[in-house]
Amino acid sequence: MTPVQVRAALPRDVPAIAALVEPYVAERILLGKHMVGYYESVQDFLVAADGEDVVGCGALHVMWSDLAEVRTLAVAPQCVGTGVGHRILAALVDRAKALGLARVFCLTFEVDFFARHGFVPIVGSVVSPQVYEELVLSHDDGVAEFLDLARVKPNTLGNTRMLLTL
Repeated sequence: MTPVQVRAALPRDVPAIAALVEPYVAERILLGKHMVGYYESVQDFLVAADGEDVVGCGALHVMWSDLAEVRTLAVAPQCVGTGVGHRILAALVDRAKALGLARVFCLTFEVDFFARHGFVPIVGSVVSPQVYEELVLSHDDGVAEFLDLARVKPNTLGNTRMLLTL
């Protein structure tokens, strides 16, 4: 058996990413995207591949000069608890460091998992008023979730906003 490899996602991985994420969308754990959304953001994704099979994925989306969000972290049911999620998150954090970012945000139901990786719950705002004014102009729901805007509250009920300082 070939060990699971974490690598940059390729456009050919998009159908597998969408299929991997679907059960989490059905359980209202992750927000779904249309296929075009996955293709448009494929460069943000890493995948965990077991041979030809994609068994995990996660994305790092840059939000500001010092800040990115971990998005769409999902692991195939048969790989939960095997370290695949940890390896993807570690690779995403390494990517953030390589980009010179200082902080990584996530919105999650998996508080314990992210806490084990150094993330802490966010209390209040973690950006300056000037940066907030710029970020609020974004049409991206992930940015709105980070800012805790009312328009995304139905998407975020029960989730915890968490931050990792690098």
